[in-house]
Amino acid sequence: MSVLTNVPLMIVPFIAYNLVALGLVDSGTPDPWISVVSNITMLSGAVWTMTLGDVMISLALFLLFFEILKATRVGSDSIIDHLLSTFVFIAYLIEFLLIKNAANSVFFILMAVTFLDVIAGFSVSIRSATRDVAVGGPY
Repeated sequence: MSVLTNVPLMIVPFIAYNLVALGLVDSGTPDPWISVVSNITMLSGAVWTMTLGDVMISLALFLLFFEILKATRVGSDSIIDHLLSTFVFIAYLIEFLLIKNAANSVFFILMAVTFLDVIAGFSVSIRSATRDVAVGGPY
């Protein structure tokens, strides 16, 4: 197994958020999460606006799907993956509580998605591990 398969994907939105929050990626507004990424006129005539915060949350939800798929693996690699995902959640929580730039709804939702990743990962692994138990056979 490759070492990169154990890297929690929720670290990607965490790093991207911090790059934007630290000003390394210029958004041109005081609050980078409300900067408009795209405007799409719908058939109804309404204008749908996608902000940078919406993109970050969408990215996290997309990565959550693959994290849940990774949780179906059984073996020692899955334990390492869950442990690293838990560390990423703890990093989100510490940053949310201690860093001023992280005290907003976008970061909170990213943290909630990461918490869901941790809980779903443990739940799926426990459920799939109970189906992996072989009963009977020669001793």
